[in-house]
Amino acid sequence: MKKVAFSLLAFSALFLSAFTTTPVDVAKVDVTKSEVIWTGKKVTGSHHGTIKLKEGSLMMEGGMLKGGSFAIDMTSIANVDLAGKDSQPKLEGHLKSADFFNVAEYPTADLDITSVVYRGTEGSYKVVADLTIKGITKPVKFNAQITSDNGMQVATADVVVDRSEYDVRYGSGSFFENLGDKTIYDEFTLNVKLVLQ
Repeated sequence: MKKVAFSLLAFSALFLSAFTTTPVDVAKVDVTKSEVIWTGKKVTGSHHGTIKLKEGSLMMEGGMLKGGSFAIDMTSIANVDLAGKDSQPKLEGHLKSADFFNVAEYPTADLDITSVVYRGTEGSYKVVADLTIKGITKPVKFNAQITSDNGMQVATADVVVDRSEYDVRYGSGSFFENLGDKTIYDEFTLNVKLVLQ
């Protein structure tokens, strides 16, 4: 009789645990404190600058990263390394034009996390996400780290993007031949720092 009672209790515990889930917390991103730095390279050098987030959030479950989504303000693309030079506004205007990201037609880019794998070290994750630029969605993979900084949670990641997959063709050796030293490499990097509210 005792064995039967114990078995019933064990079954009840398992049954209840199957329907008990850890609550998912949505951590909003403070877009005023967060930053995204882009770096693009060409045969003769490189340029870098900033781009702003419109909004974003991370989904946490039991203190672990589970998902997230972000909207990127493509109209905010700015150059830093040419600051004070006449070529700075020209480069910014070119990047916003139809030659590159066509921000008049596509003012927002989106990133939606589809898969997260814990890497075994506190706050460290492998992430797969859908990145949408110019209305084209492709998967990207990157490592992310979540740490605590002065009492705030901070998420960082370096995301490598192949612009040729999003029909950004200008100066690309993937679409044009004999560009020589005018070639602009397809891959650019986004160094992301997200400060959570």
